[in-house]
Formats: sequence, C-alpha cells, structure tokens
Amino acid sequence: MSDRLLNDRLDWNLLRTFRIIGQELSISRAAARLHLTQPAVSQALKRLEEQLGRQLIARRGPRFVLTDMGEQLFQLAGEVYGQMSQIGGLLEQPGDALVGKVRLLMISRIVSERFDAFLADFHRQHPRVDVEIDVMRSSDIVAALQEKTATAGLSLNRRAQPRLEQRLFLRQRYAFFCGKHHALFGQAEGDLQRENFVSFTSDQIGGMLSPLTIFRDQQGFSGRIVASSPSLEEVRRLVIAGFGIGCLPEHVVAADVAAGLLWKLPPQEGIADVDIHLLWNRDQRLSRAEAVFIEALQASLD
Repeated sequence: MSDRLLNDRLDWNLLRTFRIIGQELSISRAAARLHLTQPAVSQALKRLEEQLGRQLIARRGPRFVLTDMGEQLFQLAGEVYGQMSQIGGLLEQPGDALVGKVRLLMISRIVSERFDAFLADFHRQHPRVDVEIDVMRSSDIVAALQEKTATAGLSLNRRAQPRLEQRLFLRQRYAFFCGKHHALFGQAEGDLQRENFVSFTSDQIGGMLSPLTIFRDQQGFSGRIVASSPSLEEVRRLVIAGFGIGCLPEHVVAADVAAGLLWKLPPQEGIADVDIHLLWNRDQRLSRAEAVFIEALQASLD
C-alpha cells in the first residue's frame, strides 16, 4: 500500500486506541481508560491491523505482547499525537484572552488543600481554559509526558527522567495501617514482622515506592504479600477489608482513622517519606494556556 493511500485511509482514532492498548497491554484496562466496551476496543485493533496489513500484537495465553511492528507503531503513535496536541497553540494570537486546554495527569488520591485552592484560583482568572485530569499509574504518566501527549503530571518519580523537568509538589509520610477486621486493630503494640502485607504493585526494589520495601527488608519482615494493586484507593480498600497490613500516606487516610476504618500501627513516627513531583517536558511546545498553567502551579508551590 502506498504512503499516500495509507495516509488517506488511516483512521487516527484507531491509532489513539492502539496507543492505550500498548500502554496497558490489556484490552480490558484499555477499554476502561477509553470509556469503551472491550469488544469495541478489540474491533478497533482488528481494523487497524487490517488497514496496515500487519499483525500488531501476539497473544501468549491470557496475555499479549506487541510485535516488532507493533512496538515501532507504538513509538510512532506517541510522536504523532505529541505533534497533533500542539496544533491549538499555533492558532492562538498573543493578544487573545487565554483560551485552550490543559491535560493534567495524576496518580490517585492526591490530597492537597493548596492544590485545590490553586485550581479554584486558576479557574477564576482563566475561565475559558478547559482542564482535563486523567488518573493513571506513575509509569504511564512519565511515558505520556515523554511522548508530549499531556501538559504536565503529578507523579511519583524517584529518578530524573530524560527530557522531563521536575519539582517537588508534595511530600507524603507513609505508615503501617490495618483495617477494623484485623487482629491488631486497636492494639497499642504488636509484632508486625510475620504479618501478611497488602502491597502497591510498584512497591519493589527500583520501583516508585521502593523505600517501603527497603524498610520492610531492613526490619526483617517475613510476611507474605497476599494482595496488591497499582492504585492507592484499592490498596486502602484491601487493607480495610482485612487482607493484611499495608503502607498508606498518613494525611490521605486520616479521615479513615478518625472513622474507625483504619488503625495506625507502630512505629508511630511512620516509616518513609515518598515524594510526589510536578513533571513536564522541557522540549514540548506548549500552548499559552499550558505555559500559564505550569507557571502558575509552580508559583503556588513557593
């Protein structure tokens, strides 16, 4: 198929769908992010493969991986959408009222009154700027920013990332908690070393939350990890349900402790600080609305 014919026939919505499939490596998770049914996502993938005449995924039992062609297309799709997202900025005139769209990516359950106040103030000053907030995993936030498909991100980030600027947004103190169904609930003291754990998926050596694992290893904890999730909300749910003890940000679950759903376990001073950073791509051509948003958000952190 000639390049011109392919360009005329290619549906760019299918390319966007494929990007999400490639990020999630799961039809069901991609469907959830796109707010589509699983059959619709599967059909979109099939149509794209038919248009290109190439297989893009290879199934391995219940899982699948991207083929070599799929990997190449995934990288190219990110570059294409990064460029397309800049079109709005080219149409703006310097003297116009601030109009545009900001896409902010965030990890789940960020609790910050300062951030809430910033959003309210920004909207009062710039009511014609639309703000879209997507919640996703830290690794996906970093990937999207590197592909220039979002304005900025609020993410866990232990190491400097290529092309990304970062600034400390919020420091969270993590501590051990158990739910109301757990044997240690209400106990002032207790031996935690053999207790089963609820873990974050990224709670591993080298992962975004590895300080939590390092603390467990240093203290000689030997309990099994019996449940896990990449989502803070779901880790909280599993701890409350009594699956095991878990590490959670103190300020995020303060209301749960007050309501008797969670109990803070020793050490009372907590176990580790985990930082959330504001991230953006230094090489990205930002619209006026995006540039003003990032500048104002940074100013709110001073």
